[in-house]
Amino acid sequence: MSSAPCLACALAAGTAPLPGGTLLRTAYWTVEHCVGPLGVGTLLVKPLRHVTGLHELTVGEAAETGPLLSRVAAAVRACAAECEQVYVCLWSHAGRTPGHLHFVVQPARTSDIDRHGGAYGPALQAAMFRADEQPDPEAVEEFCRRARKALAPQAPAEG
Repeated sequence: MSSAPCLACALAAGTAPLPGGTLLRTAYWTVEHCVGPLGVGTLLVKPLRHVTGLHELTVGEAAETGPLLSRVAAAVRACAAECEQVYVCLWSHAGRTPGHLHFVVQPARTSDIDRHGGAYGPALQAAMFRADEQPDPEAVEEFCRRARKALAPQAPAEG
């Protein structure tokens, strides 16, 4: 395992700049906007604790995973324009070294697919990394304002 500092841990701890800030924090997980080239609206769902694989999750962490991913995917779908699909991918490598486990929740936009030659799924993500186009910070901030509202707990309906 690398002795390099963990960027995911630094972002969660607030010791590295995080455009848009933390969108949601549960007992075990945090949700934030991706700092890489995967486009405006790509959110990361990652454990607060540094783990490198699903097999390391506690029972509590694992129990929150599915419902939280569904909630975040719904928020991305609601907030992202031109969204054809929402990708949810587990990533836990950095430079071929196990890194902080995180789920990438990414809007698959028609404009991104078209701009990258019709690529979709993992091919779209790879093309976006090759292009290395960083999202506009103001657009990230605006998306995060909308997503924060979409992720806010809803009051139960009276009945």
